[in-house]
Amino acid sequence: MWHLAKAPDLADMEVMAHEMFALLPEGFRKLCEGLIIRVDDFPTDEVLEELQAETEFDLLGLFQGVGLPFQSGEVSGQMPNMIWLYRRPILDYWAEHDETLGHIVRHVLVHEIGHHFGLSDDDMEAIEAQVTDEAAEMPLGAPARSG
Repeated sequence: MWHLAKAPDLADMEVMAHEMFALLPEGFRKLCEGLIIRVDDFPTDEVLEELQAETEFDLLGLFQGVGLPFQSGEVSGQMPNMIWLYRRPILDYWAEHDETLGHIVRHVLVHEIGHHFGLSDDDMEAIEAQVTDEAAEMPLGAPARSG
């Protein structure tokens, strides 16, 4: 079947990201109310410059917004919190590591959300451990369970 396999396009990767997000623990997802998940091929030049990335493959994802510890009431004109997943760097990482694509996407989501909310690496590992590896390997478009 590998001779028929193709890398996911932007739309497929966005579907996968939403499916992986839906599988995260409910309490963690509730902290992300209103979060927008977007997929692009690469970070913008401005993001690369701001984060002092050496190449466009250095970033797998990015959180943009105001995390929970820093939010205060209603602020007018504030943009919604967003997670960016960068398809080409994720696919490059996937090609060079022994992990499923779903596992990598889930890891990037948890990492981007978790660090901004002040979670430690141990906290993020515990959140990821609550989602079975089978969920990270499910095919695109398979129904995601919430829990």
